Amino acid sequence: MALTDAWTETRLPARDLDRARQWYAEKLGLEPVEERPGGLRYRCGPTVFCLFMSQGAADGAFTQMAFQVSDIAAEVAELRGRGVVFEEYDHPGFRTVNGIVDIDSNYPSKGAGERGAFFRDSEGNMISLGQPVPATMPEGRADATAGAGGE
Repeated sequence: MALTDAWTETRLPARDLDRARQWYAEKLGLEPVEERPGGLRYRCGPTVFCLFMSQGAADGAFTQMAFQVSDIAAEVAELRGRGVVFEEYDHPGFRTVNGIVDIDSNYPSKGAGERGAFFRDSEGNMISLGQPVPATMPEGRADATAGAGGE
């Protein structure tokens, strides 16, 4: 078996697993599908991520896990209603408006661009939401294949 045939799963460190479990339940509406001593396993669609007890801590300087969503504004509003705090950025070429940034590029299979939003979990891990912006065909129709692949 080659790694190109393998599944991947995200691992996020947690200094306080009980606090993290409560945060993911209250803020994101997620419950673990499985647990072991020192670890919680979550399923979202066809993907899996795990929280694990760690004395190390994420610095939160980069995205560690991303959720692809179909309506980022609605997701941001829903999560804000649950108390999630979104990061605000004001850098050349990367400025959020109401917590959402428009990104001019994307992987070709995903579309012409992406809208993104970023927040930290209870343990300092940086999580993002992303909504692909479909490529536009010359006739002005959206390309139905854009964003069809998962990432």
